Amino acid sequence: MTKYELSCSVFGHKEIEITYELKVSLKDTFIDLITNQNVCIFYFGGFGQFDDLCWQIITELKQSQFPHIKRIYVCENEDYVNRPHKRPKWLKNEDYEEILFFSLKFDYWYTRIYYRNIAIVDHSDFNIFYIRNTENSGAYKVYKYAKRNNKNIIML
Repeated sequence: MTKYELSCSVFGHKEIEITYELKVSLKDTFIDLITNQNVCIFYFGGFGQFDDLCWQIITELKQSQFPHIKRIYVCENEDYVNRPHKRPKWLKNEDYEEILFFSLKFDYWYTRIYYRNIAIVDHSDFNIFYIRNTENSGAYKVYKYAKRNNKNIIML
């Protein structure tokens, strides 16, 4: 690796309306990040329709144009890395180049996903959000954290 590889994470609501315009906007944004910003690493948390859509688009781009990019799943539970048989059935090695766990600032079972998402933001150079201003939304709470910490935010 001759250049520093930058990373990008994606956050959105569990349920979204998937439109042609959203797909095009995401694809264009990802291509711009890859070609103009040297983004090679894409972090996923794997929950919800927005994450699924982003994973599908990144996978298509990896297969068609950018074989060097990496899809990385970030677990909310360290056991999923160390003990793969404990993983949910949908979390498969072949869907990602790496499955890892970031040390969490707090580790309460009921807030683990939130703190996992905070760790993803902390490790990301770019953070893409597709959210509504909903105070009870996990994606919105992570957006507020990213904004407070002056992270590079792309709003769709």
